[in-house]
Amino acid sequence: MSLGNKLSEARRAKNLTQEQLAERLDVTRQAVSRWESDAAYPETDKIVRMAQILEVSCDYLLQDGVDEKGNPVKPPVTRLLEQAQGKRVKLTFYEDDGMPVVHEWCVIRDFDGAWANVEVVVNQKKPQKNEVRLIPLSAISTITFLKDGEAAKRSPLDLK
Repeated sequence: MSLGNKLSEARRAKNLTQEQLAERLDVTRQAVSRWESDAAYPETDKIVRMAQILEVSCDYLLQDGVDEKGNPVKPPVTRLLEQAQGKRVKLTFYEDDGMPVVHEWCVIRDFDGAWANVEVVVNQKKPQKNEVRLIPLSAISTITFLKDGEAAKRSPLDLK
């Protein structure tokens, strides 16, 4: 999200008009309008003052991946993988040749950065024949969460 979008969103959250914010910053309403439309950028001292007025951090206004308080925001894929970690899931991912592979029963053991450590069932008739694979997150197409009862009935994968 751009500086202008964040500024506009934070201003509206505080129920301020462009004119009211401009008065507090000692600038014109047109200056605020240009900042919000990304046609111009405010000076550093104005950004600091805006952050104070709007009760957000300067990091939030200037950086992506930061919340209003300045804390890093986890990307959606990280939040999804945190929910899936240690659970049985149906996983679709792409191999190096570009062909999709569907593994009905998997467990995402852990993940770090751009990789996931996944235990997959190779042969459901021989449940002991599982393999652990390192899969790039960019190759994962879908993750489907399975209901606990469904997983217990159909999956030979034994979680420890």
